[in-house]
Amino acid sequence: MLRTCFLLLAIPLLSACGDRQDASQALGTLERDRVTLSATSNEIIRQLPVTEGSSVRVGDVLVVLDTAEQQALLDQALARQTQAQAALAKLTHGERAEDIAVARAQLDSTRAQLTEAQQTYRRVAELVSKSLLSQAELDQAKASRDTAQAEWASATEQLTKLTAGARIEDIDQARAQLAAAQAEVALQQQKLTRLTVTATRAGILDNLPYHLGERVPNGAVVAVLQSDSAPFARVYVPERVRAHFTPGRSVTVHVDGTPNSYQGTVRWVATEPSFTPYYALTENERARLMFLAEIDLPAAARDLPSGVPAQVDFPQEAK
Repeated sequence: MLRTCFLLLAIPLLSACGDRQDASQALGTLERDRVTLSATSNEIIRQLPVTEGSSVRVGDVLVVLDTAEQQALLDQALARQTQAQAALAKLTHGERAEDIAVARAQLDSTRAQLTEAQQTYRRVAELVSKSLLSQAELDQAKASRDTAQAEWASATEQLTKLTAGARIEDIDQARAQLAAAQAEVALQQQKLTRLTVTATRAGILDNLPYHLGERVPNGAVVAVLQSDSAPFARVYVPERVRAHFTPGRSVTVHVDGTPNSYQGTVRWVATEPSFTPYYALTENERARLMFLAEIDLPAAARDLPSGVPAQVDFPQEAK
């Protein structure tokens, strides 16, 4: 009877000791930085050069989307750029020498016609004054003279226009059109480049959500990278020790399945409490506030896998 009473008294004490031991640690898992790479267009996957689980470096090609449509858009933009360049060159280089020569010849022809018309008008006017010709013939000679003079003035202006070059306003407009065409080419080239998804940092190719030949929606995640650096512990800190759990603080981290402990450094603690998973709570802590925290591990922990449970000892003054 006495032994039974002792056991009944010992069970709560052992439970209390277990609760105190669990309450001295923050619980969580090992994690690594993850980078998600998204598709920039609704296209079909044409190539998957790297298999899941492979190590990649910055710039390695991970996913290649179909480029036929975007290449056509780029070719159109390049054609418009060439057209704008030619228009600007025409304005800045001036007219061809052959066109100027034709205009000079036309001016000489109209000058000769004007000289002849003027002489004819003077002769007819003299004969009319002597009553040898009628007034109608004088009017006809005058009209011919005026027509020749107008043609000569037109030829003169045409030659002046060809030799003076384009207006500065027209040149500015052509330059603006060329700049717009060049910007369009750069935009279409950038869109074409983005159809080839490359690694933005070194690490492990963790996941390829889509298969070869599948059409992916715009914005869908097509590759997930995991950093190949040392992991960090993501744990939940109870409210009662939050004041002692500050960035830059050195703490001891225990990892399931490894006999060694690691000295980690707190790099971030949430400013607001969050919903806490069941595995991060002891029985006595389930009604308490929890703050998410991240602890960097040293390089010696680089080979530890992600997702493994981890426990972080609270600072001594918080126990």
